[in-house]
Amino acid sequence: MSEWLAIYTAQTKRAFAVWLQYRAAAIIWMIGFIVQPLMYLVVWTTVAESSGGSVGGYTPSDFAAYYIVLMIVDQVTYTWVQHEFDYRVREGEFSRLLLLPIHPIHEDVADNISYKVLTLIVLVPAVILMMWFFNPTFNTTWQNAALFVPAVFISFWLRFFMGWVLGMLAFWTTRIAALIRMYSVIKLFFSGRLAPLTLLPPVLFAVARVLPFMWELAFPVELFLGRLSADEIWLGFGMQLLWTGIMFIAFRLMWRRAVRRYTAFGS
Repeated sequence: MSEWLAIYTAQTKRAFAVWLQYRAAAIIWMIGFIVQPLMYLVVWTTVAESSGGSVGGYTPSDFAAYYIVLMIVDQVTYTWVQHEFDYRVREGEFSRLLLLPIHPIHEDVADNISYKVLTLIVLVPAVILMMWFFNPTFNTTWQNAALFVPAVFISFWLRFFMGWVLGMLAFWTTRIAALIRMYSVIKLFFSGRLAPLTLLPPVLFAVARVLPFMWELAFPVELFLGRLSADEIWLGFGMQLLWTGIMFIAFRLMWRRAVRRYTAFGS
């Protein structure tokens, strides 16, 4: 255990030093994370106000609470690793990663952690300003807040393994940008980022409950806000664990075949 702690400490320090060299880019990306939920919040607040004060049981203050928590969860669980795989394969970056004494995924985890620490300097002030300006209503209990922590933790690993599974397709296609864009559009509708999923038509909501995207983003948000019953909470944890297990197994199986298939295209 101490050996892994030392490895992650060293990897995170290295990644943090790299991110400090590109801190302007990191802050710009973070601002993008803030602008998107802020835009949706303004739109749905306007719709609620023009519809008599609420839409689907959400008042403007409820929408504010939803998108503020969503912004936090999205930032804490976000991973960009799927965007880097075609570059890694085509340019031969995996040649270096495969020489390391540990699995390449550990470097990605450390890189991700360091990025999240750095972007706190933008996230925290943004949350404070949005709470002051939009006056959100939080119906959170201590039980919801306590369950929120493991829900976000599982969500992080679900998104991380899913990113790796999607990214590893680059070993077979080398260019996966179009596939990632399609994946991002589907995820936008079914994760709860575009709108609370209860506002979807019943058929689309039923589809969302089967796909993994709802459980990685909308579920932790609604759990924290106290909008779920006890049965819905345990169903959510079950679906999170189910999809995380599926993605982990897919990750292990694909990695074994990907390494055997890998051929460096660059230096």
